[in-house]
Amino acid sequence: MHPGRTTGKGPSTHTQIDQQPPRLLIVHIALPSWGDICANLCEALQNFFSLACSLMGPSRMSLFSLYMVQDQHECILPFVQVKGNFPRLQTCISELRMVQREGCFRSQGASLRLAVEDGLQQFKQYSTHVTTRAALTYTSLEITILTSQPGKEVVKQLEEGLKDTDLARVRRLQVVEVTKGILEHVDSVSPVEDPSNDESSILGTDIDLQTIDNDIVSMEIFFKAWLHNGGTDQEQIHLLLSSQYFSNISRPRDNPMCLKCDLQERLLSPSLLPGTADGSLRMDDPKGDFITLYQMASQSSTSHYELQVIKALKSSGLCESLTYGLPFILRPTSCWQLDWDELETNQQHFHALCHSLLKREWLLLAKGEPLGPGHSHRIPASTFYVIMPSRSLTLLVKAVATRELMLPSTFPLLPEDPRDDSLKNVESMLDSLELEPTYNPLQVQSHLYSHLSNIYAKPQGRLHPHWESRAPRKTGQLQTNRARATVAPLPITPVPGRASKMPAVSKSSSDDFFLPSEWEEDPSGP
Repeated sequence: MHPGRTTGKGPSTHTQIDQQPPRLLIVHIALPSWGDICANLCEALQNFFSLACSLMGPSRMSLFSLYMVQDQHECILPFVQVKGNFPRLQTCISELRMVQREGCFRSQGASLRLAVEDGLQQFKQYSTHVTTRAALTYTSLEITILTSQPGKEVVKQLEEGLKDTDLARVRRLQVVEVTKGILEHVDSVSPVEDPSNDESSILGTDIDLQTIDNDIVSMEIFFKAWLHNGGTDQEQIHLLLSSQYFSNISRPRDNPMCLKCDLQERLLSPSLLPGTADGSLRMDDPKGDFITLYQMASQSSTSHYELQVIKALKSSGLCESLTYGLPFILRPTSCWQLDWDELETNQQHFHALCHSLLKREWLLLAKGEPLGPGHSHRIPASTFYVIMPSRSLTLLVKAVATRELMLPSTFPLLPEDPRDDSLKNVESMLDSLELEPTYNPLQVQSHLYSHLSNIYAKPQGRLHPHWESRAPRKTGQLQTNRARATVAPLPITPVPGRASKMPAVSKSSSDDFFLPSEWEEDPSGP
């Protein structure tokens, strides 16, 4: 896997971010519902990949492959590196747009199973090939099947079809049902939900089932979850605090309580994107304007990063101008290496902390680990953070300024009463503004997607120069000018009464695929 490039100073953070597995997306096309889904899905995919392919710094996604299932399965994108490959991904999304949206075809029950098996076979062969050229840091595959059919029926179909298939290399198999509804709560204060919430259920052979609404925003949110650091091999943050903050818990005062937490980003830094207003000022530093908890954790001498709570603050006693950098979210850890009793106790203590802080209207001031090793004649610097509670089972963490960072400023007191004429004019202007109870970022568009798409528009050597002039594809029609898959496709079960043959894939053509493509980055590169 391409480890990502970091041109700024400081250690690479790929050990903290590069934990996302290779992903296989299988789009299950069923008529007539495909006509309602196609435009939204393709727009969401294009928006997501314009962002994912553009992020500087360590790569957040490794490999991606795309299959399409109609009356038979078809690989329209073999496994490729995501970073720097937007033109190739855009071409495949354009091919999805061309799929027939009307009519009917005879669906084969084995098509989904064959797509899963073929994708898994390709991943195994790709992994074997890459290990001959570069270190392979991923060993399992995550498969997502996106369908408009009833999700439980698709799950049962897969359980039956894959019962004799070796899924040892599959980290997760997920069925996502696209419902006919639209996003009803787009003006909600917290419209974004974790795809791994309680709405997802695990049925039978560990196949996850989830539903999403048929709109661009919901689909974007689902795909953006792929950018999160999803590693659960170890907890990332240890929050150390004295028992004096828990009035209902009896513990020795000299024995601090340790809450084990996972770290999650709230938003992406604009400095990670090329050509943005903020990023253009920091093109030499892919880590952003300030060192983050991810960088701090990567420099920790232990497997986790420690935050030591040193005092409490009144919520009204913090000036917003003293915080800097991007906020991060702390959640109770889901590390699989902890036993269930420890996970349950840890979550209950985390819950109690959130509840107590909200009730008292307190914040916590915490000291982070030193930035570097100390010496007898050198005292290492530390970073301080303010920890804020919320109504959800999360804590918000922001870096807070120290004496060394402060610049002199004067803040004259606000006069008691402004002049009547000025007050009247200003209040008249304010009354004309539309008042919203909350700020909802989903209702504010900066045209960033189109900006990034234009930066990485199809180059002169694109795969299909006359794509736009092609007629819509008929159902079941195979393309011969597509990028070749890494392995020969699995045999397709013929539809009764109709002969259907797959084009033969010679050994030479299969070998040719492994040559670096025009857009694909070399996994062994820097």
